[in-house]
Order: sequence, then C-alpha cells, then structure tokens
Amino acid sequence: MKKFVSFNSGQIWDYLRYLDVQTNNFLETITYNEFNKIDLRIGTVVRVEAFQEAKKPAYKLWIDLGPDLGIKKTSAQITDLYSLEELLGMQLICVVNFASKQIANFTSEVLVTGFPDQNGKIVLATVHTPVPNGSKLF
Repeated sequence: MKKFVSFNSGQIWDYLRYLDVQTNNFLETITYNEFNKIDLRIGTVVRVEAFQEAKKPAYKLWIDLGPDLGIKKTSAQITDLYSLEELLGMQLICVVNFASKQIANFTSEVLVTGFPDQNGKIVLATVHTPVPNGSKLF
C-alpha cells in the first residue's frame, strides 16, 4: 500500500534546504559543537607536482599550514582548472584533522576544499585577501 504525505510550500522549502543536490539525500542537521570538530585552516601551496601514479589525473601538493601544523601534503584531482604554476603560492582552505589516507604511493595528510562548477570541475576554496597560514575558519 502506498502512503502519500502532503506538505505545504513552507514545509517543502524546509526539507529542500537540507537536500544534498549531488546525491538527492537529505543532510543531517548538526550542532555548532559538531561543526567545531572540523578543523578548517588556511595554508599556502609551497610545492606542487604532477601525481603520475594516481589512477585519475591529479597533483601532489605541499601546503604550509603555519608554525603549529607545519607543511602537510595532499593530493587533489584539480588538473582541469589549475596548472602547476597557478597553484604555487595559492592559499587554500584545508580540513586538517582527517585521518591520513594512502593514495597510490603517497600519503595525503589534509583535504583541500572546493566546489563543483557547472561542469563538475572542482574550484578550490580560497580567500580574497591573504591571511596568516594556519588561521582557523570559524
């Protein structure tokens, strides 16, 4: 037996606000304390190389996250929109408290963040004005 549920327009908008448009799944609401568990920091790309061993085109990045965290490495599939030269010196917003992840012969220690453009290519999250490396997003 099928069950139908009726919604008014306000209720539908409330549900759509929490819909993940990429998966069509609803996102769980989190508390401010849960958000604070994610450590987002700014860092400057100090070294970048092509990641030849990766299954998909990618770069290896070394990011200076300031005196407390130092230089951390990561890999990113961002070759469609960024050249090696463009990335060098760029400040990126990174998640620094994920567990390390082995990707081919490379250990990724942080996650760079970004947004998909209209074609699904990743546009990196950055700042308009330089800030000190290691600064925390809040």
